Amino acid sequence: MRTVTVGVLGSGTVGQDVLNLIKRRESVFTDLGVRIEIVGVLVRDVNKERNVPEGTRVTTDPSFLQECGVVIEAMGGVDRPLEMLLPYLRSGRPVITANKALLAERWDVLREYALAGSLYYEASVMAGTPVIGPMSTVLRASTFTRLQAVLNGTCLYILTQMEGGKSYADALAEAQALGYAETPPTLDVGGFDTAHKLAVLARFCADGNFPYSAVQVRGIEDVNQQDIADARAAGEQIKLVAELERDGDGWKATVAPQRLPENHPLCTAGSGRNALVYEGEECGTLIFAGGGAGGMITASAMVGDLLDWVIGFPGHVPLH
Repeated sequence: MRTVTVGVLGSGTVGQDVLNLIKRRESVFTDLGVRIEIVGVLVRDVNKERNVPEGTRVTTDPSFLQECGVVIEAMGGVDRPLEMLLPYLRSGRPVITANKALLAERWDVLREYALAGSLYYEASVMAGTPVIGPMSTVLRASTFTRLQAVLNGTCLYILTQMEGGKSYADALAEAQALGYAETPPTLDVGGFDTAHKLAVLARFCADGNFPYSAVQVRGIEDVNQQDIADARAAGEQIKLVAELERDGDGWKATVAPQRLPENHPLCTAGSGRNALVYEGEECGTLIFAGGGAGGMITASAMVGDLLDWVIGFPGHVPLH
């Protein structure tokens, strides 16, 4: 039996669910001849009550990273995790993350490690709904032409509530009360979370060095009840749509509210579900839909990445 030492950065909802799912799927790792040992979990407050497996070592000291064969990053943010992960990546060891902001905004630093197969990040877009895996493997055989996607659950929830008659302000307040939106909610409703995800996707199907700064972003803050009513009268719905398509010799990436026909796949995927329509010359039109947020949904993709690494599959390699 081979022992794999794992460190986890962060113990919020996702971090806790990652730890519990690793424990729950212990038999799967055993069947692969592997025993997972959690060396340490980095937290801000060791006294905070957590739902983690008994005996989990929580600490404010990140020195345990030196003992780890693989690190799972679930702390969020950009500069702090990058500072902690870079020495680890430079040593040739792998990182599993769901941090789309880090991937989008610090790609100039991270790309060489992604090219080396050391970065695993299926959970960074659509959480547990697998889209990065297919894009980085089998879909490379097809000539990519366009994608459209709904990638932010907070905006999806707010716009759905507005369709039910609520004002933007009331729908946003309800989303915040339910924990769907942060305070302030700009990252979500301003379209920046969606833009982070679109930049990550663009590197698999358009340009392996696609910059986050090239994404044109407009959020849903100005959508009002009249807009909703006008769309409904035309048999349409308003969604915050991420879109990537050809623009001359390059690519145009936008995030903005769009009116879509009610029978469009992004409208019929179901309430609260992320959806993506991928178009390629050879593969035709493909539709991905499923949960795009939530602790255990995200953890399922992160633990799946851990299984991939254990088996020997490389991380998610961009175009190059």
